[in-house]
Amino acid sequence: MTTTSTALDEQAVRLDADDVLAPLRERFLLPDGVVYLDGNSLGPLPAAVPQALTDVVSRQWGTDLIRSWNSNGWWEAPLRVGDAVGRLLGAAPGQTVAGDSTSVQSFTALSAAAALRPDRTLLVTDPGHFPTDRYLAQAVADRQGLEVRHVPPAGLASFLAAEGDRVAVISYSPVDFRTGELYDMRSLTEAAHRVGALVLWDLCHAAGAMPLHLDALGVDFAVGCGYKFLNGGPGAPAYLYVARRHHEALDTPLPGWNGHADPFGLNRHYTPAPGIARARIGTPPILSLLALEAALTVFDDVDLARVRAKSLSLTAFFFRCTAELLDPLGFEPVTPSDPARRGSHVALRHPHAHALTRVLADRGVIIDMRAPDLLRFGVNALYTTHQHLLTAATHLSGIVREAAYDPTPPPSGPVT
Repeated sequence: MTTTSTALDEQAVRLDADDVLAPLRERFLLPDGVVYLDGNSLGPLPAAVPQALTDVVSRQWGTDLIRSWNSNGWWEAPLRVGDAVGRLLGAAPGQTVAGDSTSVQSFTALSAAAALRPDRTLLVTDPGHFPTDRYLAQAVADRQGLEVRHVPPAGLASFLAAEGDRVAVISYSPVDFRTGELYDMRSLTEAAHRVGALVLWDLCHAAGAMPLHLDALGVDFAVGCGYKFLNGGPGAPAYLYVARRHHEALDTPLPGWNGHADPFGLNRHYTPAPGIARARIGTPPILSLLALEAALTVFDDVDLARVRAKSLSLTAFFFRCTAELLDPLGFEPVTPSDPARRGSHVALRHPHAHALTRVLADRGVIIDMRAPDLLRFGVNALYTTHQHLLTAATHLSGIVREAAYDPTPPPSGPVT
């Protein structure tokens, strides 16, 4: 491994010593000797989750059995956990529901938004959106007789100025899942609303990493997963936010019994429940839902503005590490250096990204990559330190200098 510069070491020590969020690291059960920079894909285990799950399995399910739907609040869990997520989104209570997957919630949101604009024919989304978002946009368009237009965020305002009167809904993410570039939610939301279109934001790479202001921005719909910065565990339930002003007219495409106004009446015909409760579908996944609820306690008394400030400090420091240790070795930063334009991960381009990711993991530094050539370094200000990022850059520099990786192109399949 290469020797880091004294200046980088000293800066990491100073920044970590001044970190007011450092005590929050104790809220996670992180393995010793591992630098974990992949929380933007799967958050680590919060310390509160094992005890909560033990109680759910052993007492609530094991002893109280079916009575737990009432005595332990299982029935209210989707709305209760939804409100807990909503607090991190800048959403007042009663507008967010938790459960199902991000795909299901996205399908629900896109379908419902398009139904609210029945006289419009365009559904607009980012060509660089996460694949599922693009697939679902096309699926909803096919079912509802719409046309999908793929418009990059930078060109959205001009597109809407030209064809906005035909646009029913736009679907974007504030953070590019590959590059970490951050887009301006306010300006894009306002541009859509000026032409009467509705807005759906995919918050998977934003919620829990930065302050969000859905109510204040007038956002119409938002979705997101529970397993990235919210740390809810693999496959954790997703959430759906619908602004209160749309509740009365909200027509969801999947009318399940949980969303019925009288779910235990077992009525022949569907009558939607009032408010966001009508977005419930089937029986909620209680074990994973209550694991997410416990995980969200890591945000108790946490100021997301401070989380964002530390995230920017971490990524800025990593840019300095890469400039000194990695840029001379052929790595190319693709995340914007402008703090106002980056989320909470940094992406570097290298032709052997897959192989380097595997060797880094062998040396105790866990990151991920996106094909064909992007290495992603995720930072979560609740537990990531500046020293972690210096360690990652130092190991990566050493691997390349030693040629300690296999340059053979990887087989298809997931990166582990």
